[in-house]
Amino acid sequence: MKTEEIIIKIIGKLNLLYDDKINQQEIRLILEEVLYNYNIKPKEFALVPRNNMQDMMMLFLTSKKIEGASDVTIKNYGLNLSKLAYDIQKNVENITTMDIRIHLANYAKTGVKNSTIATRTDILRSFFSWLKTEEYITRNPLERIKNIKVEETTREPLTQEEFEILSNGAKTLRQKALLHTFYATGCRLNEVVCMNISDINWDKMQLTVLGKGNKERIVYLNARAKIFIQKYLKSRDDDCEALFVTQRKPIKRLGNRAIQREIKQIKEQSGLKRNVYPHLLRHTYSSTLLSRGASISSISKMLGHKNLEVTSRYAKTTDYNIEYEYRKYMVG
Repeated sequence: MKTEEIIIKIIGKLNLLYDDKINQQEIRLILEEVLYNYNIKPKEFALVPRNNMQDMMMLFLTSKKIEGASDVTIKNYGLNLSKLAYDIQKNVENITTMDIRIHLANYAKTGVKNSTIATRTDILRSFFSWLKTEEYITRNPLERIKNIKVEETTREPLTQEEFEILSNGAKTLRQKALLHTFYATGCRLNEVVCMNISDINWDKMQLTVLGKGNKERIVYLNARAKIFIQKYLKSRDDDCEALFVTQRKPIKRLGNRAIQREIKQIKEQSGLKRNVYPHLLRHTYSSTLLSRGASISSISKMLGHKNLEVTSRYAKTTDYNIEYEYRKYMVG
């Protein structure tokens, strides 16, 4: 058993025990120093080796956690890899390209979209690439698997009129604060879930959020969002640190599903005849900024994107945007 494997397992167990309150880097350095001169070999419990897929999954997910992957990402990776482990009951070093092809073909037969199959393929590719880099396998069965072709679909953002109709459908203070927080900040669903009251700088109308890869960034509140949030907070009599909480006791942080249901409820109350969900509000945020003259690079930073290509799929360019740019720069 490699020293790195031992270190990852120890850190993984400590994370579960202490709820991520440990300094992973310090513990890693200490373990590397202590174990440097030791050659550790596993104790054999059985003559026939058992399937090592679950162990490899745990090591991989722990490694991703150490690298800063979000809890949502870790959960998604775990679910997809568990399906593979159930379908192909082999040691990782014995899994072939044909095994993967049959697994993906069976998954496609369930009627899922190409984009969903592509996501699973990417996760498997990441997993087996990690196994090869860490020298648990000598051959990556995904190397000959081609990327799934996915048709790019553009989500049509809400118009200003549609958003006002939606806003009128928000009846409770929590609904008003929640809807306008999404619209004003352009945050991801999980970022809104994790918001705390202490993250808000009321004077600067700013919010510090923890995005993908545990990277902090500043987002901004507009006047309406600030007013609705303050009214909502004044209506509460709990001491929970979360910005959005449940209505029934025990009071706790509002989760992903609960927020999704709340947005759906607002949409139904408004009478708007189209589907509305948190990520559409993020698209609406970016397209609204673009239509009002914000640069794509600024929008990219506000959304927490790593590159402009991702942002360009969010910020829909309209004829109005094109005319705005022409009138702005082509004078005379």
